Amino acid sequence: MIQPKFSILFSKSKQILPGLITAFLVAVLSKILAIWLPTLGAATIAILLGILLGNTFIRHPLLNDGTKVAEGKLLEYSVVLLGITVTFQTIAHIGIKGGLFTILQMSGTIIITYWLGRKMLFSENMSLLMAGGNAVCGSSAIASIAPSIQAKEEEKGQIITLVNLLGTILMLTLPFISLALYGSNYLAKSALVGGTLQSVGQVVASASMLDGKVVEFSMLFKIMRIMLLVVIVYLFSKFKEGKQETSSVESTDVTKKGSALPWYVVGFLICCTLNSVIQLPRFVSETAHFFSSWFEITALAAIGLRLDFKKFFKEGKRFLFYGLAVGVIQILLAISLIAVLAI
Repeated sequence: MIQPKFSILFSKSKQILPGLITAFLVAVLSKILAIWLPTLGAATIAILLGILLGNTFIRHPLLNDGTKVAEGKLLEYSVVLLGITVTFQTIAHIGIKGGLFTILQMSGTIIITYWLGRKMLFSENMSLLMAGGNAVCGSSAIASIAPSIQAKEEEKGQIITLVNLLGTILMLTLPFISLALYGSNYLAKSALVGGTLQSVGQVVASASMLDGKVVEFSMLFKIMRIMLLVVIVYLFSKFKEGKQETSSVESTDVTKKGSALPWYVVGFLICCTLNSVIQLPRFVSETAHFFSSWFEITALAAIGLRLDFKKFFKEGKRFLFYGLAVGVIQILLAISLIAVLAI
């Protein structure tokens, strides 16, 4: 019994290690380059370098399993470890205005994106997936929402591609927009970045182009959005059921399965609670920050390596126009809410 298990573990390791090591090496190179390019920072360099290498020299199926693990798991571990470095007192800086901003930004994004998708003759499922993916957390939200509305694999794949493209464009442009509009107002910059960008990795990379404080608070805005994923999945499933005459028992079961809160958000909250209640030794938070930083940069390198621009251009002009329109709407909505709520 032990030998077969060891063989399976060894086989999986052989599949994962090439991509994982490649992502780590890109992260190391990014750390070195950041010494000469401190304005960009290692996180931003990692994802940009990953995109460059992944679309030119390093493009091999052998790397797919490892980069997928690095992109997903390492970033999740990074979020959990972030909880050890913040407290509820830190979160309180966002305040009621920050919470209201998050809810209004998500609601507006969902309503407008869905309406625009239907006007552009996209299917109901694709419009819902686009709305949820942009409002919450990109691919993870799409993967959770898809079963609850009985979306096809093709629909899910197309929207994931589009959301990743949009997120990449916003990731590179939002730092310049936030600096031009908000200067030294770190909370407003954090709201714009953390309240708009699609994935956790994109939030970290974009905020890293600004400063460490913006990274921390952008992640708090982002985590508030992710925590509402359960609500979004439930509401979307009810909305879809309301448009159908009958709903199968199978779809109800899948909805329940797809609506679980991501484990790393739970882990973040547990660590944050522990750090708020007990004064942890300084070396604990420093160690957590060290590993969180390396996990984060390696994950961002993997995201860049996995980003295939060829897939984006295969989807056609209508898809690209839909994505860009949604991005502009999200930015304008966020800027308006930041002004109205005086964040």
